[in-house]
Amino acid sequence: MHRSLTSKKPIERLTGHQQPVNDLSFSPDGRYFASASFDKKVKIWNGKDGKFVATLNGHVGAVYQVCWSSDSRMIVSASKDSTIKVWELANLKNAKETLSGHADEVYALDWSPNGQKVASGSKDRTIKMYVRYGKRVLGYVLTGIGIFFLL
Repeated sequence: MHRSLTSKKPIERLTGHQQPVNDLSFSPDGRYFASASFDKKVKIWNGKDGKFVATLNGHVGAVYQVCWSSDSRMIVSASKDSTIKVWELANLKNAKETLSGHADEVYALDWSPNGQKVASGSKDRTIKMYVRYGKRVLGYVLTGIGIFFLL
């Protein structure tokens, strides 16, 4: 965290992950940000001062990406373990849901603008879409190429 974009001195050096950090994502309301790591964990941090808030445990492989819902109440995480975990900010002890369906590592994910769907891209060469909370798979959007990120 920096005082301003022109400053070269960070406000804080945040530590806690045991392996490299793969992704960071601020909540839309700016109150928090999440970090994803090869250590199989997602960490939540205070968006104003960088203080540690919580560790999300549950993945059994490296976590590649995290993404917040538009209302800042939920987080999804993509992992090498071929799953997506859905977390509620109100209850960070356990994932609300585990979305399976990919046959290989999940590299990328994003929420739809209205917050009702999650799209995920995998090494299995598919993009899958799930309704919010993962109760129904809506279908395959693309197959046949490796996916490394979603714009």
